[in-house]
Amino acid sequence: MIRMRAGDNVAIVANDRGLPAGARIPDGPTLLEAIPQGHKVALCDIPEGGAIVRYGVVIGHATRPLPAGSWVYEAVMRMPPAPSLDELPICTAPVPDPEPLAGYTFQGYRNADGSVGTRNILAITMTVQCVAGVADIALERIRRELLPRYPNVDGAVALHHGYGCGVAIDAPGASIPVKTLRHIAQNPNFGGEVMLVSLGCEKLQPERLMPERFKDRGETHPDLVRLQDERHVGFGSMIDDILAMAETHLERLNRRRRETCPASDLVVGVQCGGSDAFSGATANPAVGHAADLLVRAGATVMFSEVTEVRDGIDQLTARAATPEVARDLIREMAWYDDYLRRGQADRSANTTPGNKRGGLSNIVEKAMGSIVKSGTMPIRGVVPPGERARDKGLLYAATPAGDFVCGTLQLAAGMNVHIFTTGRGTPYGLAEVPVIKVATRSDLARRWHDLMDIDAGRIASGEASIEALGQELFERILEVASGRKTWAEHWGIVNDLVLFNPGPVT
Repeated sequence: MIRMRAGDNVAIVANDRGLPAGARIPDGPTLLEAIPQGHKVALCDIPEGGAIVRYGVVIGHATRPLPAGSWVYEAVMRMPPAPSLDELPICTAPVPDPEPLAGYTFQGYRNADGSVGTRNILAITMTVQCVAGVADIALERIRRELLPRYPNVDGAVALHHGYGCGVAIDAPGASIPVKTLRHIAQNPNFGGEVMLVSLGCEKLQPERLMPERFKDRGETHPDLVRLQDERHVGFGSMIDDILAMAETHLERLNRRRRETCPASDLVVGVQCGGSDAFSGATANPAVGHAADLLVRAGATVMFSEVTEVRDGIDQLTARAATPEVARDLIREMAWYDDYLRRGQADRSANTTPGNKRGGLSNIVEKAMGSIVKSGTMPIRGVVPPGERARDKGLLYAATPAGDFVCGTLQLAAGMNVHIFTTGRGTPYGLAEVPVIKVATRSDLARRWHDLMDIDAGRIASGEASIEALGQELFERILEVASGRKTWAEHWGIVNDLVLFNPGPVT
């Protein structure tokens, strides 16, 4: 069994296949029924209406008496209300400046704007979904015909999205997907090289997507292929133009070389998906320890997912470095509350069926396990959706909780390495940055041995401590940033970008 805090009155079953009825817990009760792995056991009698406590937090109230040894799951719990956004603790948990970690480096690609890439990738971005099919055919030929001639280029990607036309482009919130696409094109792993494919008639014109590059430059531009231009006679000429543009960019990218860069040039995004009850006990605490080490080394770490921190907002505002940061955190939570009201939904929509099968009963329990991957450092800033991170240290990047929309927004914020923890398992991967996958359970790590990079289940079995695994992850991040491939890269797992579009459509 794993109990998170001394005052908790539930613990989770650690055994791979759960425990049968009649199993005796050392220094605890006898199980009254079979309980699956990751699910909660009442350690004492809990009366009807009594608090159910995990992580030292009330995650629910019993809807009926729960004798010691009972299975505690969603149907026997009533979720507590969300914490009020009024009168929250502000900057009440100051953290002394930690001892810096000096001397940690990685081999990266330094860019003209001061950012550093961990990969050297040719990216084809686009103004509208209508050109995706053409871009894909061009990309396949680039990979087959051109890339072998440029050995210092790691790969080529097309930045797919479902935006650009048929949208109320000036509506409230419509700037978020536009800013997201603009900032993704500026990701450090693309080396400042921008290739843009446009149709011609879409609402999201090139000068609107990237005004600093395409505004007032006339109808032609060396970094733009517009498919409706009269010079294109037939499909073949469109592909030829894209390949010719790609070759110019590949020549420049191929001249780049890795050089020694301080760990402070890393921008690491952390995220969890397919979470289970072990997420907050093994993988996420180890990620949190690695996050602390990264911040001490001067790096930037972003944690996210508004849905999955809302119920712990008091913990975050207490750790805010300044009152302004606390207010920014509250602003993002208030927006989310209003979004749910407008959609006539509530926060119980999260958790997912898979989360529940993995032992997570509700969003309160899930949030407590999610927050710990942020570590213990002060929160230095908040990155609104679609914006690029400007501060150093630990940042909160405001994103929805969906895996791919969160990853997309962290890409826009400038992340160059991604850490993704999972308990149920997901083949999630991003073509734009390396993704280090951390399994919460050893059973998952064994079954998905060629998809999971690190097995955090060793914490549950006592083979490793949270601190040791966090140090291992920290060192792995430096290795991956220097070019070591992750399993997702090995298999070439690619997922489309998913834009957050809170504005109305026409």
